[in-house]
Amino acid sequence: MKALYGQQNSPGEEMTFVFQERENLPATSDHEVKVQVRACALSWVDTKLLSEIKLKKQLVPVGREISGVVLEVGSKVTFFQPDDEVVGILPLDSEESGVCEVILVHEHYLVHKPDKVCWVEAAGTLRDGLRAYTALHYLAQVCPGRSVLVLDGASPFGTIAIQLAQHRGAKVISTAHSLEDKQYLERLRPAGGARQPLVARVIDVSHGKIDVAESCLEETAGLGVDIVLDAGVRLFSAEDEPAPKSQLLPHKHDIITLLGVGGRWITTEKNLQLDPPDSHSLFLKGATVSFLNDEVWNLSNVQQGKYLAILEDIMEKLSNSIFRPQLDEPIPLYEAKVSMEIVQKNQARKRQVIQF
Repeated sequence: MKALYGQQNSPGEEMTFVFQERENLPATSDHEVKVQVRACALSWVDTKLLSEIKLKKQLVPVGREISGVVLEVGSKVTFFQPDDEVVGILPLDSEESGVCEVILVHEHYLVHKPDKVCWVEAAGTLRDGLRAYTALHYLAQVCPGRSVLVLDGASPFGTIAIQLAQHRGAKVISTAHSLEDKQYLERLRPAGGARQPLVARVIDVSHGKIDVAESCLEETAGLGVDIVLDAGVRLFSAEDEPAPKSQLLPHKHDIITLLGVGGRWITTEKNLQLDPPDSHSLFLKGATVSFLNDEVWNLSNVQQGKYLAILEDIMEKLSNSIFRPQLDEPIPLYEAKVSMEIVQKNQARKRQVIQF
């Protein structure tokens, strides 16, 4: 039985991926569940975070969002029985790679999969659903009547965030990084075949000619946006920015400009730097900045009940077609290594899912 692992020989070096032959699994302990994996979604491995929390290893298991069938349960397992269909996200300290036919998981990291939901969609929606809930529900308290700007809305995460925000009654504005992305966002409709689009306004930033702040202020009659969910931001001017890809991202000043009074900026930029004038602008607006780290649920088990409730709600919304994920074609196991290399380089525009 093979499993996929990541290998990084020295800091800063690109991670390589290898299949390792696994010996037979150990006996199922009291609270563990033995799962036959049917699908596993691939996500970027944050080696810096693993190093910071002392979880850096020579071989890092990859593929943490899994769906599958319960084969066997430990003596103290109360939530599951053999033949139950389950989904879950393996914890950061897990020794198990999700890209493996059979794995052992603690029961508190799994929830039941609805019958209507297929294996690939279940695994492929978990991570983005969790991030969207963390951002919009826990950090931003999205509610009816609010305006939400989702940057790079055609990404897998952006798609789910748009659907959750609109389902909660918010008006959604989004940016598109290409003409294809723009057309995709304009075609998005709510579940049930309603004619009203999910996105009230799509801002095409691919040519660099459109001012995002100006467009958002125009759309909100000059009041500004209540919630901004970014996909990274430019911290420097165009001449000083090292990566050409970042030119499609808005500058931090643009986001502060378009925020409304009492607005909330949810950022995925872990190295965000705000100068005193930036802080002063936020102070005058009574606006706040929150950092989106979806691993926080795994880093602290204090709110495990809330975490499992989120996963259950994601599955319910998937079952009711409220969530329709942005997935690539299912990938066979023998292509997992190549696909993971693409994911690790942030070159995948759709969620990659391995199907067993």
